[in-house]
Amino acid sequence: MVELINVNKSFKTRKGMKHVLKDISFTAEPGEIYGLLGPNGAGKTTTLRIIATLLKADSGEVWVDGLNAGVEDRKIRDKVGLLTGDMKLSGNLSPREMLKFFADLNHIPKEMSKRRIEELSEYLDMNEFLDRSIAKLSAGMKQKTSIAVSIVHDPEIIIFDEPTSSLDVLAVKVVVDFLHDASKRGKTVLLSTHVLSEAEKLCTKIGIILEGELIMNGTKDEILTTYESSSLEDVFFALAKERGLII
Repeated sequence: MVELINVNKSFKTRKGMKHVLKDISFTAEPGEIYGLLGPNGAGKTTTLRIIATLLKADSGEVWVDGLNAGVEDRKIRDKVGLLTGDMKLSGNLSPREMLKFFADLNHIPKEMSKRRIEELSEYLDMNEFLDRSIAKLSAGMKQKTSIAVSIVHDPEIIIFDEPTSSLDVLAVKVVVDFLHDASKRGKTVLLSTHVLSEAEKLCTKIGIILEGELIMNGTKDEILTTYESSSLEDVFFALAKERGLII
């Protein structure tokens, strides 16, 4: 489970301090796919990086699988698998070699590492290209490799930050199928996206974030009922219009 309580974060800019997250609070349970929905710059990536302990919150509490992110960040990293949309794999290493490298980084014993790579290769249907050069793989194959790298340590918390950006339709299906299966296996899944249709189809719970504020949080049905709408897209644009983000 992941729980955020009144999380705030600011960054120093040339114009002064920018308040990026403002009292963010939500909970993502095991078996859920929690989607953070918002435009670029809304605070989605900052939120996920704080959960993954790549950033520290200025104030508030972040709990990941019962661990306090403020003081137990090393333990949390063992439980989190992070995939970002800009994770571009390239070069002459093969997926197998890449997975071995990241398994070593996670201090996985050699025999366990070998077994884990075999399991992931079977699970993600990578056997055909496991020993090819990454530079020669298709977008879908590279995305499968990226997913395998992010979960080689079998994390309980899976965080995907804009995972389908710049992907073709086949590679997007790889991501969607994996996330559905991860939630069925009881993993806690957090996903950020600005693609409304993606969030509507994929997420069991949605948080709409605008200008660093979580202004709507709940299941799709709860959100649609609150705004008496049949479309998440209509709700999103109504909220953005209320805040003067669109005319």
